[in-house]
Amino acid sequence: MNHEDIKQAVRQRYGEAALQATAGTASCCSKNPKSGCDPITADLYTKNETDSLPAEAVSASFGCGNPTSLAQLDPGEIVLDLGSGAGIDVLLSARRVGPSGKVYGLDMTDEMLALARENQRKAGIENAEFLKGDMEAIPLPDNSVDVIISNCVINLAADKDCVLAEAFRVLKPGGRFAVSDVVIRGSLPSALRGNIELWIGCVAGALEEQEYWQKLTRAGFIDISIEPTRIYRAEDARAFLAESGLEPDAVAHDVDGKFMSAFVRARTPAGR
Repeated sequence: MNHEDIKQAVRQRYGEAALQATAGTASCCSKNPKSGCDPITADLYTKNETDSLPAEAVSASFGCGNPTSLAQLDPGEIVLDLGSGAGIDVLLSARRVGPSGKVYGLDMTDEMLALARENQRKAGIENAEFLKGDMEAIPLPDNSVDVIISNCVINLAADKDCVLAEAFRVLKPGGRFAVSDVVIRGSLPSALRGNIELWIGCVAGALEEQEYWQKLTRAGFIDISIEPTRIYRAEDARAFLAESGLEPDAVAHDVDGKFMSAFVRARTPAGR
């Protein structure tokens, strides 16, 4: 599939997910709310965090981590959330940076943007703004952001080099890249990489650990670290793989322990 095919498929799936959340029937990354994707998306946020947010922001959260709890966010900072979805990480971050700071959420899906803006209204958050656009062409000026966060979205991008170059461009000198993402340990067979259901479901589009490191370095980032937060076993993904049209037992050896949720940190050089 070419880049535009992947983008259109992702847009369609997450547009449907936003409509499901609005109707009160949202699930995680896949169509089935009881699917094997649950180990990826479950229990990422504390009760204190979710109790302060609209239910739709929580039910339409399809991430693999909690970047707002792992990233250092200080009052007054400007934050950008790539692929902000229903807005859960934007709203949590906006409270952390306070009224003197601001958080932008970037998403390409109209339905998600509408849901996020409604969640912002319900939460009474004023220091946030949701922008329509692609991660490959961020609609913000150079050197305008202190911190970039993202939650299981960069792995969905077809052109990750472009995404990382854009992230580097909009970050200020000494700016911080602090994202949760799905990362591969080792290699995956081409049959899994080519399965569009896995692209949309947050797995097959993921970078291998060393490849992620190399792409960040090539974009200009320094002080890179990749910290596992959850490592998944084949049994965790059984229902998810079956839903994607694969035989779980046949591919268990290829996926067992091969993919993980990770917190990826880097920064831009202070003197650039």
